[in-house]
Amino acid sequence: MAHLYSKGWFIQQLKQANITKLDGRKLESYKTYIVRNLYFQLIAEKEQEIK
Repeated sequence: MAHLYSKGWFIQQLKQANITKLDGRKLESYKTYIVRNLYFQLIAEKEQEIK
């Protein structure tokens, strides 16, 4: 189990949304801030639209 808002947690959340690669590279190869920004762009915005 990954700590809340750690790199592992963001990758886990993105994989649950069927996002495993970005520009042909695995998510694990990116730095934390890039994965975090991707999460907030794709996942968090969709959750806010639902509410």
